[in-house]
Amino acid sequence: MEDRTQTAAITESDSDSPRLFTNDFLDRLSRVHYLVPAVVYLPVVVVLATFGFLRFGVVTGIASLTAGYLLWTLLEYFGHRFVFHMQFPGKIGQRVHYLIHGVHHCHPSDPLRLVMPPLLSVPILASGFLVLRLAFGPDLAPIIFAGFAAGYVGYDMIHYYVHHAAPQTRLGRLLRQRHMFHHFRNETVLFGVSAPWWDIVFGTNAPVSKQGT
Repeated sequence: MEDRTQTAAITESDSDSPRLFTNDFLDRLSRVHYLVPAVVYLPVVVVLATFGFLRFGVVTGIASLTAGYLLWTLLEYFGHRFVFHMQFPGKIGQRVHYLIHGVHHCHPSDPLRLVMPPLLSVPILASGFLVLRLAFGPDLAPIIFAGFAAGYVGYDMIHYYVHHAAPQTRLGRLLRQRHMFHHFRNETVLFGVSAPWWDIVFGTNAPVSKQGT
């Protein structure tokens, strides 16, 4: 479970968007409008996917995009489960954990910290591209990365949506209920925000209901 007392001393108040850094520039970088990932990465997705389809055709293009998307959902699940919820030792470790994910559990409605800022997302996606290039070669890697990056954008948009929207569809309500259950009932289950099937595959699923969500 998250230690909800770990609001760092530099936090000015128990507001919906607490201060994370004493440095004003760093603190500004830690906040981001929810549309930024879409604005930054969707043009890259479109360009890489277009060139990929022109080069490899429809069948290989769709298969490559799908593979990239599925690889993202695995990273989303394992990153959330084993990195975001890892309890690092010592005061420095607690501080790192708070910056990575603890602040989100302490202030889940903070509208400016529901999607990853470029300061964090750029290194993650750049590392992902390098791994894909090593695994699939320089020709296929760009279009697979397009699916990977599209998955990331979808994850961030869904994460914002389940926190700040009132879903009207059955799927939307289910995703919101699952994520609210993770936040307010049991932080050791339901790690798949946009890809709930991995919780079923890896044994971290749990029944949810509207009550308490």
